Amino acid sequence: MASIVIRGLDESVKKQLATQAKAHGRSMEAEVRQILTKAASWPHVGLALMQAAQEAGGVDDLPIPERTDVARAVDFE
Repeated sequence: MASIVIRGLDESVKKQLATQAKAHGRSMEAEVRQILTKAASWPHVGLALMQAAQEAGGVDDLPIPERTDVARAVDFE
């Protein structure tokens, strides 16, 4: 099993992790392991949307309107 070291972690984050770990009845190491495992398994929203579009037949025929507006500077006066 791999190990990592996290340097420069803010003390307030460490305290929050310790509080969460205690609330969940596990060590801080186990708490961080669970958080990282869950975060790494979440799907990438952009990739999930792209895959859904491809499964639905793609978006190649989707019309993209031509942009006709002109960029302008903001006047704060």
